[in-house]
Amino acid sequence: MTREQIKRGLGFIWWWQLGLTLAPLIIIDWLLAGSRQPSALAMPLFIAGLLSMFVSLPLFRRFKHQLIATQKALDTDAEPQAWLALAKSRRLAFLAAGLPAWIAAVAVFAGLEAIPQILLALASVVLLYLYRIPRQLG
Repeated sequence: MTREQIKRGLGFIWWWQLGLTLAPLIIIDWLLAGSRQPSALAMPLFIAGLLSMFVSLPLFRRFKHQLIATQKALDTDAEPQAWLALAKSRRLAFLAAGLPAWIAAVAVFAGLEAIPQILLALASVVLLYLYRIPRQLG
């Protein structure tokens, strides 16, 4: 596989993960539209969604170090292993980046309003955006 094919594949996986991250919130919100009853759990779930963003911190650090290692390994024999290690660290980071939106999807059952849902979904999108492969790599 060429470097461009790998980068294109990683780009496709990013879009796929974006869909997987936002789909539960969109589907659950659509299914429960108008039938939500506010409860006391909505605010604690929103706060939990905000706090879940901090799960990404150590994973982003690992991803950043893998990016640097991949940049150093370009045009060497270690390049394929560097791309695999980068993809592995990115997969773990994707799970953490999706947490705010997934918590928002669960919070819909507790009556979380639209604005907090949007804020948590945007938080996940921003976190996912951090894990895009930069154009400068390769």
